[in-house]
Order: sequence, then C-alpha cells, then structure tokens
Amino acid sequence: MKMLLRKAKPYVLIVGLQFGFAGLYIIAKNTLNRGMNRYALVVYRNAFAALTFAPFAFILERKTRPKMTISIFFHIMALGFLEPVLDQSFGYLGMMYTSATFSSAIMNAVPSVTFIIAVIFRLEKVKIKEARGQAKVIGTVVTFAGALLMTIYKGPVVNLFSSSSAKSIHATSSGGAGADAGKHFIAGTLILLVACVAWSAFYVLQLITLKKYPANLSLSVLVCVLGGLQTAAIALVSEHRASIWNIGWDTRLLGCVYLAIFGSGIAYYVQGMVMKTRGPVFVTAFNPLCMIIVAILGSVILGEQIHVGSIIGGFVIAMGLYTVVWGKSKDYSDPELESPTTTKLGNDQPQELPLSAPNASKFVTSSTTK
Repeated sequence: MKMLLRKAKPYVLIVGLQFGFAGLYIIAKNTLNRGMNRYALVVYRNAFAALTFAPFAFILERKTRPKMTISIFFHIMALGFLEPVLDQSFGYLGMMYTSATFSSAIMNAVPSVTFIIAVIFRLEKVKIKEARGQAKVIGTVVTFAGALLMTIYKGPVVNLFSSSSAKSIHATSSGGAGADAGKHFIAGTLILLVACVAWSAFYVLQLITLKKYPANLSLSVLVCVLGGLQTAAIALVSEHRASIWNIGWDTRLLGCVYLAIFGSGIAYYVQGMVMKTRGPVFVTAFNPLCMIIVAILGSVILGEQIHVGSIIGGFVIAMGLYTVVWGKSKDYSDPELESPTTTKLGNDQPQELPLSAPNASKFVTSSTTK
C-alpha cells in the first residue's frame, strides 16, 4: 500500500493542480472584465504570494537553503521574466482578446513545446526505437494537433451548459469587451503563443535552477519577488495612470489573493516537487485536463460558448495525453529510474536525475496560472 500511494502521489497532485489552474483562468478573466489592469494584476498577484509564503520559506528551509550565488540569482531573474512578465502579462492580454476557454486550449501546446525544449537541452531521454519513446513523441504530436484543431476550427455552438443568466452576467461584466476581442482575435492568439513558449521555457529553467538551489519554497518566493518587481518597472514605464493601482474590497481583491496563493505559491511549490521526480514533460502533459474544466466553468460562470471544434479537439488532446503519460510511466518501470533525488556515488560525485543529461540541470514551477 505504501508503494502504491507513492506511485499515485504525483498523479493526484497534478490532477488537483489542474482544477486549481481552471479556477485561475475563470477568476483572472472575471477580474480583467471588471477593469483590473493586467500589469497591476500581475504585480499584486506576486506580491501577495511572496508575503504569504515568505515566512514559511524562512522557517521551514532555514537549514537547507543553499547560499545565493550570482549564477543562481540570474537564473531566478530569468525565471521571474519568463513567468510573471512574459507568461502572466501576455497571457492576460491574450485572454482579454479571446476568452478563458480559448486561452486554456492554446496552453495545451505547452507539453509539446516543453518536450521539444527538454530534448534540445538533453533533459528528456527519447529512445525512439523503444515503445515508450515512440509513445512520448506520438502523444506530443497528437496533443499539439488537438490544440491546433481547437484553434483553427470552431464549428457549431453546443449549448450544453450555457444559460441566459450566465450570458447576461458575462455581458454586463465585460462591458462590451467581447466585440472588441473579436477584432483582435488573431493578435490575441499570437500573444497567447508567446506566453505558451515562455511558460514552457520556465518549466525547463526551473528544473535546472532547482538542482542548483534545491530550496523549492524559497525559490518560489524569490521568483514572485523578482518577477513582480520587473513587472512593476514595466508598468511604471508603459502605464502613467496612478489609478491602475487602485484596488478595493471587492472581487478584484479576492481574485488577486486567489491568483497569488494558488497560482504563484502553491502551484510553484507542487509543480517543483513533482518535477524533481517526474520531469517537466510529465507535469505539463496534464494541462489538457484544465482545458476541459475551464470549458465547462467558462460556459456556466462566464457565459462562454462551447463549439464542436473544442469538443473534438479536447478528445484528441485527451488521447495524446494518455499516450504521453503511458510513455512516461514506462520510464519509471525500471528500478534504476525510480530514484526521486540525486544519489551519491562512491567518489561523492552526484548522480544526475534520470531525466537529465550529465551537463544539464533544471527548476520547478507553476500553472498557473494562469
């Protein structure tokens, strides 16, 4: 039973994480619809997260936190730029131009992009002559194809969950943003793709950084702090209205708190913990589950429409997801690949993680969020 629980733990954590990421999309879209500036949202999100988790990081990791070096500092600066600045800021802008459901669908390309980046940096082993290697490659392609199908084909509307009241609430909160979003749909799609690549790169660099700075919680706090500061600097240059920083005791404040605690805190920590043992491809392979949840919640809460193309694409993505996870599970059927952490050899030289090349290292993250 203990062995079974150990093997099931990564799956339970990542599936639970996808439900949380779904909430990120819905709450972020609702907060933006109510007039929250995207830069201010990113800054407040990361500031609240840092304030919430800094005491825990200071106490729990005071004996295990390694010394900060210039190299690690620049790694964390890059992580702050990739996730809060590029992924979050561009993701929110793309969401404003499209929808929460569409944004989550585009982000399903993250497993494919992450897989390609991990292979390039030799952080992911692909033995193409073996069934597990073929499964990972085919599953990645199928997942990307499903996301592409959802992007280029909509088809008829399927009114399974939508209600007139939800649509009324959505129209009122968006203030006519839907019509404007339609005019910028292509731009929004391209912006979301930039966010997708940034998020994938963040996963890879996060694992590399964690191997040099294994204090997962402290790393999450530092990423929030440096990412928030970089976003604030950009906001001060691009936005000259002091009113963007106004926030009251309303749903915008609650949205920032949820995005902070889960998206920039819990998600970073959980993803980092799972990524240490399973690698970035395993973590991102579950992203399609988030899309399905967002499609349902977006229809019920935000009044967003579900199209036939989304349903077909979701089914294709689910097939690709199963194929990738099957291939990844075979990586750990060998006892030599079960070690969750590095072990010491007789000469005190660290043995690399099974998913990493001898000259590579990696850091753990977020959703997301998203």
